[in-house]
Amino acid sequence: MKNDTNSGSSVRYKPPIKFGLGGVPLGNEFAVVTDKDAYAILEAAWIAGVRYYDVSPWYGLGLAERRYGSFLHNKKRSDYVISSKVGKLLKASKTAKNHELFPFSPSPNDVIFDYTASGVRRSIEDSLQRLGIDSLDIVFVHDISSDNKLLPTSWQEQFDIAAKGAFPELTRMREEGLIKGWGIGVNTPEPILRVLRDADPDVCLMASQYSLIDHKDALNQLFPAVRKKNASLVVGSSLNAGFISGSPRYNYGKDSYKIPAEFLEKRKKLREVAANHGVDLRTAALQFSASPDVAAALIVGASSEQQILADYTSMQTKIPAEFWAELKAQKLIEQEAPTPA
Repeated sequence: MKNDTNSGSSVRYKPPIKFGLGGVPLGNEFAVVTDKDAYAILEAAWIAGVRYYDVSPWYGLGLAERRYGSFLHNKKRSDYVISSKVGKLLKASKTAKNHELFPFSPSPNDVIFDYTASGVRRSIEDSLQRLGIDSLDIVFVHDISSDNKLLPTSWQEQFDIAAKGAFPELTRMREEGLIKGWGIGVNTPEPILRVLRDADPDVCLMASQYSLIDHKDALNQLFPAVRKKNASLVVGSSLNAGFISGSPRYNYGKDSYKIPAEFLEKRKKLREVAANHGVDLRTAALQFSASPDVAAALIVGASSEQQILADYTSMQTKIPAEFWAELKAQKLIEQEAPTPA
């Protein structure tokens, strides 16, 4: 698909599948998941009908990609959509500091940040080898934002490197037909606003920015810019890394256990409204994050077969309109926030 880079109304690639499986838990981000259990999760997802998969070299420093690849390389490539990330090259080392980053992953790799054109090509080639497949559909430039404390220089400096290297290179790869679309994958809105202004991405991964708990900024600032560019978003972490469904953490990182008091209070109120209407809050959170017109797809993580099956089922479940009306009446969600029909 050819993109007209001079027009805000150009035809851009959007993932054609609305629901996908994210790769964070299968990189052992939060706990040990065995190879056997990881394969069972992927098989359960496939049987349920999941056909979009999102991975990254970062997740377990190669572990998630190897696990996804061990499953997907046996599938017909045209039967599924897959996205991965660039910006972080992996290098095996006897002195790797991998356990400081992923204590539950057995990976022997160190990470090297590289947002240059050659780094992008190398990263994609490495990912394809780990995955055992011949192409990626979508490539996200990963974690080029203020919350990434591991970057060698400021995120703005790294963004400038990507603007000169990664972004034009991915546009070339798209034009060559090597990938179908590209964007960035970040936890904060500012880099997405900047890439929409300065480059021509198709779709960006918006992680940790649009959930029942926290969505005002994305709704009012980010979504209008995405519409203007005729781009789209993949929405991640609709449960704030499991917080909404009861996990003792909020989003990601070493300080994820430090949960702001107002978020704890809001979760309590959301639970009360859900209980009054006989609604499963996790189901409501998933559907809420998938509702905006700019949301091309929702991806969820799963650390068990039961989780991915429950999440897939949640997307087919009917929620009464009165539930959403009460959330707005109690000002628990923004008045303009789209809700499921």
